[in-house]
Amino acid sequence: MSDINLPRIQHIVASGCVVVVGLWVTFLSYTQQPAEAFLFPRLISTVFAVLAIWTFVKACLGWTKVGAGVSGDAFIRMLPGLIVAIVYIFWAAKTLGFYTATAIAFFLLFSLYDPAPHSQVKSWGKRVFATGCFITVMYGLFAVLLKVYTPREVFF
Repeated sequence: MSDINLPRIQHIVASGCVVVVGLWVTFLSYTQQPAEAFLFPRLISTVFAVLAIWTFVKACLGWTKVGAGVSGDAFIRMLPGLIVAIVYIFWAAKTLGFYTATAIAFFLLFSLYDPAPHSQVKSWGKRVFATGCFITVMYGLFAVLLKVYTPREVFF
């Protein structure tokens, strides 16, 4: 194995973290009750875990082209999105309900990373409209088409 440089180490660490999360989610999907409610998550999490393991193995063996890695500036730009995602995963989805938390998270992420000016009412209207369309599609996909369980708490 050739000497490991920083971008490769970043890729190994990142894909290793994704493997841990993927295996944890897969474990949870196979151990939660009622079993029928977790059929779709079991399928998705199993595929996710297999792909994550494959990516990790490729990174460890040096088979992945890793590019230049993540710079400090890029990480700082990603940090607000990571914070929103962590709050969504560990608190908001269960506390506020899947659809409400997803709408809030989508709107926040869209507002954080949308290049449109934040001083114009028109751009805020587009963000609200896009969020509404996204949640409508999510509801149609999960509740109507797939008829799968989503976390339900305060607001459906």
